[in-house]
Amino acid sequence: MKVLNWKSLILLFGLILVMALVAACSSGGEEETASGDCESLTPVTIQLQWVTQSQFAGYYAAKEQGFYADECLDVTIKEGAVEIVPQQVVAAGQAEFGVAWVPKMLASREQGANLVNIAQIFQRSGTLQVAWADAGYETVEDWAGQRVGTWGFGNEWEVFAALRQAGIEPNDPNQVTIVQQPFDMSLLLNREIDLAQAEIYNEYAQLLEATNPETGNLYQPEDFKVFDYNDVGTAMLQDHVFVRGDWLSQAGNEDIAVRFLRATFRGWMFCRDNFDACVNIVLDNGPTLGEGHMRWQLNEINALIWPSPQGIGVMDNDLYQQTVDISVDFGVISQAPDAAALRTDLAQKALEGLEGDTTGANYQRLDVEVTPGGE
Repeated sequence: MKVLNWKSLILLFGLILVMALVAACSSGGEEETASGDCESLTPVTIQLQWVTQSQFAGYYAAKEQGFYADECLDVTIKEGAVEIVPQQVVAAGQAEFGVAWVPKMLASREQGANLVNIAQIFQRSGTLQVAWADAGYETVEDWAGQRVGTWGFGNEWEVFAALRQAGIEPNDPNQVTIVQQPFDMSLLLNREIDLAQAEIYNEYAQLLEATNPETGNLYQPEDFKVFDYNDVGTAMLQDHVFVRGDWLSQAGNEDIAVRFLRATFRGWMFCRDNFDACVNIVLDNGPTLGEGHMRWQLNEINALIWPSPQGIGVMDNDLYQQTVDISVDFGVISQAPDAAALRTDLAQKALEGLEGDTTGANYQRLDVEVTPGGE
Protein backbone atom coordinates (compact mmCIF):
# COMPACT_ATOMS: atom_id res chain seq x y z
CA MET A 1 0.00 0.00 0.00
CA LYS A 2 1.33 3.41 -0.97
CA VAL A 3 2.07 5.70 1.99
CA LEU A 4 1.08 9.38 1.58
CA ASN A 5 3.81 11.94 2.23
CA TRP A 6 3.23 14.93 4.45
CA LYS A 7 2.35 17.26 1.54
CA SER A 8 -0.33 14.86 0.35
CA LEU A 9 -1.73 14.59 3.87
CA ILE A 10 -2.01 18.38 4.15
CA LEU A 11 -3.81 18.57 0.78
CA LEU A 12 -6.17 15.75 1.78
CA PHE A 13 -6.92 17.38 5.12
CA GLY A 14 -7.64 20.71 3.39
CA LEU A 15 -10.00 19.03 0.94
CA ILE A 16 -11.90 17.35 3.75
CA LEU A 17 -12.20 20.66 5.62
CA VAL A 18 -13.56 22.49 2.55
CA MET A 19 -16.13 19.73 1.93
CA ALA A 20 -17.27 19.93 5.54
CA LEU A 21 -17.69 23.71 5.35
CA VAL A 22 -19.69 23.46 2.12
CA ALA A 23 -21.96 20.85 3.66
CA ALA A 24 -22.52 22.98 6.75
CA CYS A 25 -23.40 26.05 4.71
CA SER A 26 -25.79 24.22 2.40
CA SER A 27 -27.70 22.33 5.06
CA GLY A 28 -31.20 23.62 5.75
CA GLY A 29 -33.53 20.77 6.45
CA GLU A 30 -36.61 21.50 8.45
CA GLU A 31 -35.21 24.61 10.10
CA GLU A 32 -34.77 26.52 6.82
CA THR A 33 -36.48 29.88 7.23
CA ALA A 34 -35.76 31.59 3.92
CA SER A 35 -36.17 30.69 0.29
CA GLY A 36 -33.26 28.88 -1.27
CA ASP A 37 -31.74 25.51 -1.97
CA CYS A 38 -32.92 22.73 0.30
CA GLU A 39 -31.15 19.58 1.33
CA SER A 40 -34.61 18.01 1.62
CA LEU A 41 -38.26 19.04 1.50
CA THR A 42 -40.45 18.80 4.58
CA PRO A 43 -43.75 17.06 3.71
CA VAL A 44 -46.93 18.76 4.96
CA THR A 45 -50.60 18.54 4.01
CA ILE A 46 -53.38 21.11 3.76
CA GLN A 47 -57.03 20.05 3.90
CA LEU A 48 -59.39 22.24 1.86
CA GLN A 49 -63.05 22.59 2.76
CA TRP A 50 -64.40 21.92 -0.73
CA VAL A 51 -63.47 20.51 -4.13
CA THR A 52 -60.89 22.02 -6.46
CA GLN A 53 -61.99 25.46 -7.61
CA SER A 54 -60.74 29.04 -7.72
CA GLN A 55 -61.72 29.50 -4.09
CA PHE A 56 -58.42 27.76 -3.33
CA ALA A 57 -56.41 29.06 -6.28
CA GLY A 58 -53.65 30.55 -4.14
CA TYR A 59 -52.70 27.16 -2.69
CA TYR A 60 -52.58 25.49 -6.10
CA ALA A 61 -50.59 28.40 -7.52
CA ALA A 62 -48.08 28.26 -4.66
CA LYS A 63 -47.54 24.59 -5.39
CA GLU A 64 -47.42 24.84 -9.19
CA GLN A 65 -45.18 27.92 -9.20
CA GLY A 66 -42.71 26.29 -6.84
CA PHE A 67 -43.28 28.72 -3.98
CA TYR A 68 -43.69 25.91 -1.45
CA ALA A 69 -40.55 24.21 -2.77
CA ASP A 70 -38.72 27.54 -2.41
CA GLU A 71 -39.57 27.31 1.27
CA CYS A 72 -38.30 23.71 1.49
CA LEU A 73 -41.83 22.29 1.70
CA ASP A 74 -43.46 19.40 -0.15
CA VAL A 75 -47.15 20.27 0.13
CA THR A 76 -50.00 17.83 -0.50
CA ILE A 77 -53.35 19.53 -1.17
CA LYS A 78 -56.39 17.48 -0.14
CA GLU A 79 -59.75 18.29 -1.67
CA GLY A 80 -62.82 18.62 0.52
CA ALA A 81 -66.33 17.22 0.15
CA VAL A 82 -69.69 17.41 1.91
CA GLU A 83 -68.70 14.67 4.34
CA ILE A 84 -65.20 16.03 5.03
CA VAL A 85 -64.78 18.43 7.96
CA PRO A 86 -61.33 20.07 7.80
CA GLN A 87 -61.34 20.72 11.55
CA GLN A 88 -61.71 17.00 12.22
CA VAL A 89 -59.00 16.11 9.71
CA VAL A 90 -56.49 18.51 11.27
CA ALA A 91 -57.49 17.62 14.84
CA ALA A 92 -56.89 13.94 14.03
CA GLY A 93 -53.39 14.70 12.74
CA GLN A 94 -54.22 13.77 9.13
CA ALA A 95 -53.18 17.22 7.90
CA GLU A 96 -51.01 19.94 9.39
CA PHE A 97 -53.02 22.80 7.89
CA GLY A 98 -56.71 23.30 7.24
CA VAL A 99 -59.00 25.86 5.59
CA ALA A 100 -62.42 26.64 7.07
CA TRP A 101 -64.74 29.45 8.02
CA VAL A 102 -63.85 31.12 11.33
CA PRO A 103 -67.07 30.30 13.25
CA LYS A 104 -66.79 26.63 12.26
CA MET A 105 -63.27 26.46 13.64
CA LEU A 106 -64.30 28.28 16.83
CA ALA A 107 -67.17 25.83 17.33
CA SER A 108 -64.81 22.88 16.90
CA ARG A 109 -62.36 24.46 19.32
CA GLU A 110 -65.07 24.90 21.94
CA GLN A 111 -65.94 21.22 21.50
CA GLY A 112 -62.38 20.26 22.43
CA ALA A 113 -60.28 20.46 19.26
CA ASN A 114 -57.11 22.43 19.97
CA LEU A 115 -57.19 24.51 16.79
CA VAL A 116 -55.55 27.90 16.18
CA ASN A 117 -56.22 30.48 13.44
CA ILE A 118 -52.79 31.50 12.08
CA ALA A 119 -53.80 33.44 8.94
CA GLN A 120 -57.02 35.16 7.90
CA ILE A 121 -57.04 34.89 4.10
CA PHE A 122 -60.55 36.27 3.35
CA GLN A 123 -61.02 39.78 4.71
CA ARG A 124 -64.81 39.79 4.27
CA SER A 125 -67.74 37.40 3.89
CA GLY A 126 -68.89 36.19 0.48
CA THR A 127 -72.33 34.98 1.61
CA LEU A 128 -75.54 36.26 0.04
CA GLN A 129 -79.23 35.44 0.27
CA VAL A 130 -80.90 35.70 -3.14
CA ALA A 131 -84.58 36.03 -4.08
CA TRP A 132 -86.47 36.76 -7.28
CA ALA A 133 -86.80 40.50 -7.81
CA ASP A 134 -90.53 40.12 -8.42
CA ALA A 135 -91.02 38.77 -4.88
CA GLY A 136 -90.73 42.32 -3.58
CA TYR A 137 -88.56 41.64 -0.52
CA GLU A 138 -86.79 44.76 0.75
CA THR A 139 -85.59 43.80 4.24
CA VAL A 140 -84.85 40.64 6.20
CA GLU A 141 -88.10 41.23 8.09
CA ASP A 142 -89.85 40.40 4.81
CA TRP A 143 -88.51 36.84 5.08
CA ALA A 144 -91.06 36.02 7.78
CA GLY A 145 -93.30 33.17 6.65
CA GLN A 146 -91.15 32.46 3.61
CA ARG A 147 -89.17 29.40 2.52
CA VAL A 148 -85.54 30.21 3.26
CA GLY A 149 -82.85 27.91 1.90
CA THR A 150 -79.52 27.16 3.57
CA TRP A 151 -76.91 24.46 3.10
CA GLY A 152 -76.53 23.58 6.76
CA PHE A 153 -73.25 21.97 7.85
CA GLY A 154 -72.38 25.17 9.75
CA ASN A 155 -73.09 27.39 6.75
CA GLU A 156 -76.44 28.47 8.18
CA TRP A 157 -75.17 30.69 10.99
CA GLU A 158 -75.07 33.97 9.05
CA VAL A 159 -78.61 33.22 7.84
CA PHE A 160 -79.93 32.33 11.30
CA ALA A 161 -78.23 35.36 12.85
CA ALA A 162 -79.87 37.64 10.29
CA LEU A 163 -83.29 36.10 10.94
CA ARG A 164 -82.96 36.44 14.71
CA GLN A 165 -81.69 39.99 14.35
CA ALA A 166 -84.92 40.70 12.45
CA GLY A 167 -87.02 39.08 15.19
CA ILE A 168 -87.64 35.82 13.31
CA GLU A 169 -86.78 32.56 15.07
CA PRO A 170 -85.38 30.13 12.46
CA ASN A 171 -86.21 27.09 14.60
CA ASP A 172 -89.90 28.02 14.74
CA PRO A 173 -91.70 26.73 11.61
CA ASN A 174 -94.59 29.06 12.39
CA GLN A 175 -92.31 32.02 11.75
CA VAL A 176 -90.21 30.82 8.82
CA THR A 177 -89.64 27.61 6.87
CA ILE A 178 -85.97 26.61 6.73
CA VAL A 179 -85.24 24.38 3.74
CA GLN A 180 -82.18 22.18 3.36
CA GLN A 181 -80.70 23.45 0.11
CA PRO A 182 -78.38 21.51 -2.23
CA PHE A 183 -75.12 23.17 -3.24
CA ASP A 184 -76.69 24.67 -6.34
CA MET A 185 -79.52 27.09 -7.18
CA SER A 186 -82.04 24.61 -8.57
CA LEU A 187 -84.62 25.17 -5.82
CA LEU A 188 -84.67 28.92 -6.40
CA LEU A 189 -84.71 28.60 -10.19
CA ASN A 190 -87.67 26.22 -9.89
CA ARG A 191 -89.31 28.55 -7.32
CA GLU A 192 -89.41 25.75 -4.75
CA ILE A 193 -87.90 28.14 -2.20
CA ASP A 194 -88.24 31.90 -1.85
CA LEU A 195 -84.70 32.81 -0.84
CA ALA A 196 -81.53 30.83 -1.52
CA GLN A 197 -78.17 30.97 0.17
CA ALA A 198 -75.32 31.70 -2.24
CA GLU A 199 -71.66 32.59 -2.27
CA ILE A 200 -70.94 35.55 -4.51
CA TYR A 201 -68.09 33.59 -6.09
CA ASN A 202 -70.08 30.41 -6.79
CA GLU A 203 -73.84 29.94 -6.56
CA TYR A 204 -74.70 33.52 -7.47
CA ALA A 205 -72.72 33.06 -10.67
CA GLN A 206 -74.68 29.86 -11.34
CA LEU A 207 -77.85 31.97 -11.48
CA LEU A 208 -76.36 34.36 -14.01
CA GLU A 209 -75.03 31.43 -16.05
CA ALA A 210 -78.53 29.94 -16.36
CA THR A 211 -80.84 30.57 -19.31
CA ASN A 212 -84.18 32.32 -18.76
CA PRO A 213 -86.68 30.07 -20.58
CA GLU A 214 -88.95 33.05 -21.26
CA THR A 215 -86.31 35.04 -23.15
CA GLY A 216 -83.81 32.42 -24.26
CA ASN A 217 -81.06 34.64 -22.84
CA LEU A 218 -79.05 34.41 -19.64
CA TYR A 219 -80.59 35.78 -16.47
CA GLN A 220 -79.47 39.30 -15.54
CA PRO A 221 -78.60 40.78 -12.12
CA GLU A 222 -81.82 42.83 -12.20
CA ASP A 223 -83.83 39.59 -12.20
CA PHE A 224 -82.80 39.01 -8.60
CA LYS A 225 -82.83 40.72 -5.22
CA VAL A 226 -79.54 40.17 -3.39
CA PHE A 227 -79.04 40.50 0.37
CA ASP A 228 -75.33 40.82 1.23
CA TYR A 229 -74.60 39.74 4.80
CA ASN A 230 -71.84 42.35 5.02
CA ASP A 231 -74.62 44.93 4.62
CA VAL A 232 -77.18 43.05 6.73
CA GLY A 233 -74.71 43.14 9.64
CA THR A 234 -74.34 39.44 10.41
CA ALA A 235 -71.35 38.66 8.18
CA MET A 236 -68.81 36.25 9.62
CA LEU A 237 -65.22 35.83 8.53
CA GLN A 238 -64.64 32.88 6.27
CA ASP A 239 -61.58 31.15 4.79
CA HIS A 240 -58.58 31.11 7.10
CA VAL A 241 -55.62 28.80 7.71
CA PHE A 242 -55.57 26.90 10.99
CA VAL A 243 -53.38 24.31 12.70
CA ARG A 244 -53.37 22.24 15.89
CA GLY A 245 -52.01 24.11 18.87
CA ASP A 246 -50.04 21.09 20.10
CA TRP A 247 -48.46 20.63 16.65
CA LEU A 248 -47.49 24.31 16.60
CA SER A 249 -45.81 23.99 20.00
CA GLN A 250 -43.41 21.28 18.81
CA ALA A 251 -39.85 22.34 18.00
CA GLY A 252 -39.45 23.66 14.46
CA ASN A 253 -43.14 23.73 13.58
CA GLU A 254 -43.62 27.47 14.01
CA ASP A 255 -40.88 27.87 11.42
CA ILE A 256 -42.66 25.43 9.10
CA ALA A 257 -45.89 27.38 9.58
CA VAL A 258 -44.22 30.68 8.71
CA ARG A 259 -42.69 29.20 5.56
CA PHE A 260 -46.03 27.70 4.56
CA LEU A 261 -47.78 31.02 5.02
CA ARG A 262 -45.11 32.95 3.13
CA ALA A 263 -45.43 30.66 0.13
CA THR A 264 -49.25 30.71 0.33
CA PHE A 265 -49.30 34.50 0.42
CA ARG A 266 -47.08 34.51 -2.67
CA GLY A 267 -49.61 32.19 -4.32
CA TRP A 268 -52.48 34.58 -3.68
CA MET A 269 -50.43 37.57 -4.82
CA PHE A 270 -49.63 35.64 -8.02
CA CYS A 271 -53.35 35.02 -8.59
CA ARG A 272 -54.11 38.69 -8.12
CA ASP A 273 -51.41 39.84 -10.53
CA ASN A 274 -51.53 36.96 -13.05
CA PHE A 275 -55.24 36.31 -13.43
CA ASP A 276 -55.25 34.21 -16.60
CA ALA A 277 -52.26 32.10 -15.56
CA CYS A 278 -53.85 31.42 -12.19
CA VAL A 279 -57.15 30.34 -13.77
CA ASN A 280 -55.20 27.92 -15.96
CA ILE A 281 -53.52 26.44 -12.89
CA VAL A 282 -56.93 25.78 -11.35
CA LEU A 283 -58.18 24.23 -14.60
CA ASP A 284 -55.11 21.98 -14.74
CA ASN A 285 -56.10 20.59 -11.33
CA GLY A 286 -59.50 19.40 -12.54
CA PRO A 287 -62.37 21.51 -11.18
CA THR A 288 -65.88 20.17 -11.72
CA LEU A 289 -67.13 23.45 -13.23
CA GLY A 290 -65.94 25.16 -16.41
CA GLU A 291 -63.46 27.87 -17.30
CA GLY A 292 -66.02 30.68 -17.36
CA HIS A 293 -67.14 29.83 -13.84
CA MET A 294 -63.54 29.59 -12.60
CA ARG A 295 -62.83 33.02 -14.05
CA TRP A 296 -65.86 34.55 -12.33
CA GLN A 297 -64.93 32.81 -9.11
CA LEU A 298 -61.31 33.94 -9.02
CA ASN A 299 -62.39 37.51 -9.70
CA GLU A 300 -64.73 37.47 -6.71
CA ILE A 301 -62.30 35.57 -4.47
CA ASN A 302 -59.64 38.19 -5.16
CA ALA A 303 -62.18 40.81 -4.09
CA LEU A 304 -62.70 39.00 -0.78
CA ILE A 305 -58.95 39.03 -0.11
CA TRP A 306 -57.87 42.38 -1.51
CA PRO A 307 -57.40 44.89 -0.18
CA SER A 308 -55.84 43.44 2.97
CA PRO A 309 -54.98 46.69 4.80
CA GLN A 310 -52.53 45.14 7.28
CA GLY A 311 -51.09 42.68 4.80
CA ILE A 312 -52.57 39.43 3.49
CA GLY A 313 -53.25 36.94 6.25
CA VAL A 314 -53.31 39.43 9.12
CA MET A 315 -56.57 39.45 11.06
CA ASP A 316 -58.64 42.60 11.35
CA ASN A 317 -59.40 42.66 15.08
CA ASP A 318 -62.72 44.46 14.68
CA LEU A 319 -64.01 41.95 12.13
CA TYR A 320 -62.79 39.07 14.28
CA GLN A 321 -64.62 40.51 17.28
CA GLN A 322 -67.78 40.92 15.18
CA THR A 323 -67.55 37.26 14.14
CA VAL A 324 -67.05 36.19 17.76
CA ASP A 325 -69.89 38.40 19.04
CA ILE A 326 -72.35 37.08 16.46
CA SER A 327 -71.22 33.52 17.16
CA VAL A 328 -71.93 33.97 20.87
CA ASP A 329 -75.12 36.01 20.50
CA PHE A 330 -76.70 33.47 18.18
CA GLY A 331 -75.50 30.28 19.82
CA VAL A 332 -72.72 29.12 17.52
CA ILE A 333 -70.46 29.05 20.59
CA SER A 334 -71.43 29.47 24.24
CA GLN A 335 -68.70 31.98 25.10
CA ALA A 336 -65.92 33.94 23.47
CA PRO A 337 -62.79 31.88 22.76
CA ASP A 338 -59.61 32.47 24.73
CA ALA A 339 -56.72 34.42 23.25
CA ALA A 340 -54.95 31.22 22.17
CA ALA A 341 -57.55 30.65 19.42
CA LEU A 342 -55.90 33.34 17.28
CA ARG A 343 -52.28 34.10 16.48
CA THR A 344 -51.29 36.94 14.18
CA ASP A 345 -47.55 36.86 14.78
CA LEU A 346 -46.85 34.02 12.34
CA ALA A 347 -48.55 35.78 9.44
CA GLN A 348 -46.74 39.00 10.30
CA LYS A 349 -43.42 37.15 10.38
CA ALA A 350 -44.19 35.57 7.00
CA LEU A 351 -44.86 39.04 5.57
CA GLU A 352 -41.49 40.32 6.80
CA GLY A 353 -39.68 38.06 4.36
CA LEU A 354 -42.00 38.72 1.44
CA GLU A 355 -41.38 41.07 -1.47
CA GLY A 356 -44.09 42.76 -3.51
CA ASP A 357 -47.48 44.30 -2.81
CA THR A 358 -48.86 42.47 0.21
CA THR A 359 -51.88 44.75 0.80
CA GLY A 360 -53.43 45.17 -2.66
CA ALA A 361 -54.62 48.64 -1.67
CA ASN A 362 -55.47 49.57 -5.26
CA TYR A 363 -57.09 46.28 -6.24
CA GLN A 364 -60.23 46.45 -8.38
CA ARG A 365 -62.38 43.66 -9.77
CA LEU A 366 -61.91 42.79 -13.41
CA ASP A 367 -64.75 42.73 -15.94
CA VAL A 368 -65.40 39.02 -16.38
CA GLU A 369 -67.79 37.70 -19.00
CA VAL A 370 -70.62 35.47 -17.77
CA THR A 371 -70.79 32.35 -19.92
CA PRO A 372 -73.70 29.91 -20.37
CA GLY A 373 -73.33 27.12 -17.84
CA GLY A 374 -70.03 28.58 -16.71
CA GLU A 375 -68.22 26.96 -19.64
